[in-house]
Amino acid sequence: MENILEIKNLCKKYNGFELKNINIQLPKGMIMGLIGENGAGKTTTIKSILNLIHLDSGDIKIMNQDMKKNNKVLKEDIGVVLNDSFFSEYLNALDINKIMQNIYEKWDEELYFKYLNDFKLPKKKIIKEYSTGMKMKLKIAVALAHHPKLLILDEPTSGLDPIARNEILDIFQEFIQNGTNSIFVSSHITSDLEHIADYITFINNGEIIFSKTCDELLDKYGLVKCSKEEFQKIDKKDYIKLKKSKYEYDILVEDKNVFQKKYDIKVIDKPTLEEIMLIYIKGEK
Repeated sequence: MENILEIKNLCKKYNGFELKNINIQLPKGMIMGLIGENGAGKTTTIKSILNLIHLDSGDIKIMNQDMKKNNKVLKEDIGVVLNDSFFSEYLNALDINKIMQNIYEKWDEELYFKYLNDFKLPKKKIIKEYSTGMKMKLKIAVALAHHPKLLILDEPTSGLDPIARNEILDIFQEFIQNGTNSIFVSSHITSDLEHIADYITFINNGEIIFSKTCDELLDKYGLVKCSKEEFQKIDKKDYIKLKKSKYEYDILVEDKNVFQKKYDIKVIDKPTLEEIMLIYIKGEK
């Protein structure tokens, strides 16, 4: 399977924080969700991909081309949504159309206005008067309107109500239907990623904890709830981490079927991405 994005041994050190040997591969036609708590390194990773910060070491290739050497060419094929707005708040949607026409060779005015209409965004109102959700929809419209092959998104559904979020998620799934377009998306709304992501990459304290298919995480992983007496019979090597509560133990296991065959525990829950992330971060071995 051909990759649209490859990150190899990416390192970036700040005072008090470090990205350590980040390795990520995103195949064409797929959506990868990047999860982790605030400050884990999600935004730094995205800015590294976009060549917005200087790397200490490592290589980043998009469509098999070095991002540092082919920055201008590759940016034609990348749609970007960042938390930081790159628009003046005193512009309106019509102004942005004029600006983008001079930036992207493949800027599609008709498609841009279609998204504005679909999102019910006023064309003449200045961005300062937009709600948080409206601003995010405008960024997404701009990201999609020049026919990119790769979308790189930092919290794209943040600030949107559930109906608007579902609308945006449908657009993302439609975007990859041609089998070649791909999406790399950071989000703290893990339930959104459960609906659309093919792969999940989990970053914590600047390190990749895992990068797996979403199906493997949600269908193979298990969450075991057991008493202290039951827990004492379980071998440490048979679980990833555990979280203690007052009356029971929550144990995260990598393969619930294997675990169930070995131990006499009848009920093993299907964990959510949020539960998996929480036990990895807050749990103990």
